[in-house]
Amino acid sequence: MAEGNVPALRRGLALLGALARQAGPVSAAALARDLGLPRSTTYHLLAELEAAGFVVHLPGERRYGLGIAAFELGSAYLRHDPLERLAGPILRGLVDLVGHNAHLGVLHGNELLYLIKERPTRPETLVTDVGVRLPAHLTASGRAMLACLPAAQVRALFPAASAFVRRTERGPGGLAELRDTLGAHRRLGWAIEDGHVTEGFASVAAPVFDYGGRPLAAISVTFRHPCAGAGCVQTWPEIAESVRSAAGELTSRIGGRIGGRPS
Repeated sequence: MAEGNVPALRRGLALLGALARQAGPVSAAALARDLGLPRSTTYHLLAELEAAGFVVHLPGERRYGLGIAAFELGSAYLRHDPLERLAGPILRGLVDLVGHNAHLGVLHGNELLYLIKERPTRPETLVTDVGVRLPAHLTASGRAMLACLPAAQVRALFPAASAFVRRTERGPGGLAELRDTLGAHRRLGWAIEDGHVTEGFASVAAPVFDYGGRPLAAISVTFRHPCAGAGCVQTWPEIAESVRSAAGELTSRIGGRIGGRPS
C-alpha cells in the first residue's frame, strides 16, 4: 500500500469506529465535527465505505449507519470466540496467582452467564460453571457490570420486585437496595458478594470494557469465606488488585477502553 493511502485508511477506520459507538444513524456533519475532519473529506470517505458495504446512507434522514459488511465482519469476529480465547490465559494466570477459582461472565438480560471457569490445583466445588446462569444482582460479576450501566438501563433490567430472586438470605431485595449496592461498588472500585450466591463463599469481580467503554464482561474470583454475619464487611483489596489487573489486561487485549461513571 502506498504511504499516502495510510492516512485515508486511518480516517476511514476512525469513521467506522465513530459509527459503532453511536446508538443509531448519525449525520455526516456530526461525524466530521466529532473527528475533526473537513466535511468534504468526511463525505468522500463515507461514499467509499458505502460503496464497499460498510456504511449505509439513509437519504430520508440524511444520516449514515453501519452497513451489512460491518455486520458480517463483526459476525466473523464472534465466530472465532475472541473473548474466550484471549481471556483463557489471563484467567489461568490469575488462578495461579491467587489460588482460587476464576470466572469470565457476561450479562444475558438480568442474568449472569458464565463463559469460562478456571480451577486451581485443589478446586472447591461451586455452583458456577460454564453455561450456568445466575441472577446478575446476586453475583459479583453481574454487579461489576451493572455498576457501569446508566440507572435507566438497570431499572429496565429489573422492572419489578419479582426480578429480585434470592438464593440465600442475603442479596438486594429491590431496586433501591440494588442501587445502593452498585453505588458502594463504584466507590470501592470493584464488586463483591459475600454469601449471596452460596453460603460460605465470597467473590470479587471487575468489569472488562469494549471499544466504546461499555461493560462487555467481568472477571471474578470465588473463594471460601465462612462469614461471621451482618457485621462482616471485608472487601479483599489484595485479591481485588489482581482481579482488576486481569480485567484491565483483557480490556487492553480486545482494544477496549476503561468506561466512565454512568449517568
